[in-house]
Amino acid sequence: MEKFRLLHQYLSDLEILRRENSFRPGPCSDKFLTLAHTQEYIDKLKYNQQSKSEIREMGLPWSPPLIKRTFISPAGTILTTQLALQHGIACHLAGGTHHAYADKASGFCLLNDMAIAAKLLLHQSGIKKVLIFDCDVHQGDGTASILQNEPGVFTCSIHCEKNFPVRKQKSDLDIGLEVGLTDQSYLNIVSDTLEKLLTQQSPDLVIYDAGVDVWEHDPLGRLNISLEGIRKRDRLVIEACLRKNIPIATVIGGGYEDNRMALAKRHAIVIEEAYSISQKS
Repeated sequence: MEKFRLLHQYLSDLEILRRENSFRPGPCSDKFLTLAHTQEYIDKLKYNQQSKSEIREMGLPWSPPLIKRTFISPAGTILTTQLALQHGIACHLAGGTHHAYADKASGFCLLNDMAIAAKLLLHQSGIKKVLIFDCDVHQGDGTASILQNEPGVFTCSIHCEKNFPVRKQKSDLDIGLEVGLTDQSYLNIVSDTLEKLLTQQSPDLVIYDAGVDVWEHDPLGRLNISLEGIRKRDRLVIEACLRKNIPIATVIGGGYEDNRMALAKRHAIVIEEAYSISQKS
């Protein structure tokens, strides 16, 4: 949990994050959460009514601070999508909790912010197609499950195939990468896949999960992507969307390490690249 505070601190120190370009959401309302989750599950989370096995699958101990933050985060992703529609690009300093299912938590993910935001976008005038482009090292199984019958959202997951979750769900497009894949092959796959999807799907907005657990030394990753490879990935994704005038909202996704500040700096890469690109435009 500490990485979120450190990410905010680091970006503030760089003067990328300032009062005039930062926004704080409140808790997400149930009417939005139930676009992707059952009311029964939402109440279980709120009132600490999960079974021991459900807590174990969640991977985190229940606590009031965890629940407070959990119910704010989806509102942050919703707000990020709205800001992206206004400005072309916006970045959430959290989000990407793609393992959460409609009725259960999984893999440190309690509520599926991307599915909630995507479903809500479809209620807006002028939004007919949303692309969720998920580059976290783990498959976005919860996202795929929740949105499997939603034609207005195209889900793409580019992940390490031999990694969590053991039982994969079916995204609209799944690309399972081999263990140990290195920078150039990875970047080619990401670039080629995104370019094809932007042309084929013509989305009105892209939600980009910029997970940094693809990093070569991430303890839960199993890929061999350098820090420079992550930076190139984030830049090419952002630039590809903006070249086609497609708004992009980014979320940080997964990343794991005991050195929390080093981890926060990896999560900052996508925001640094977005800021750099926006300054030149």
